[in-house]
Amino acid sequence: MKCYTLRAASAAFLLAAGTVPALAADPPRPIAGAAVNNTFRAKQVLGTKILIQNNTAVGTVEDLVFDDAGNLEYMIVSTNDSKLITVPWEAAKFDLEKKTAVLGITADAYKAIPTYTVTTYPQFYAPTYRTEIFRTYGLTPRELRRLERRLP
Repeated sequence: MKCYTLRAASAAFLLAAGTVPALAADPPRPIAGAAVNNTFRAKQVLGTKILIQNNTAVGTVEDLVFDDAGNLEYMIVSTNDSKLITVPWEAAKFDLEKKTAVLGITADAYKAIPTYTVTTYPQFYAPTYRTEIFRTYGLTPRELRRLERRLP
């Protein structure tokens, strides 16, 4: 009870002093030279048109793959010929206003990406598959973080 009263009194003081509204009205500003992290919602990403370097449309985002720790790892892209490809999240540069994402690969590199169907999904976290997919996009796979869950 004392804790609640103290918090309520502090909040009332800050509101009366005008400190809280000033902070709430000004959104945080990025630090000059610092990278700005974009946030995405799944429904913004699903259905996004995927393009390769020469602005050729190659498919749309159908699904997202998360690792055990909840980190977004891959996008599953349905190609124009009804096959699926795996795209590491870091490989795509999004323009959510246009609902597009560009992959920094050539048409030849795109043709070399292994495809699969909804009945033959790959083992996304098999070391050889993971290395091959990331290498295709000119990336190095980050270290997988394992989430250790303990029972009470």
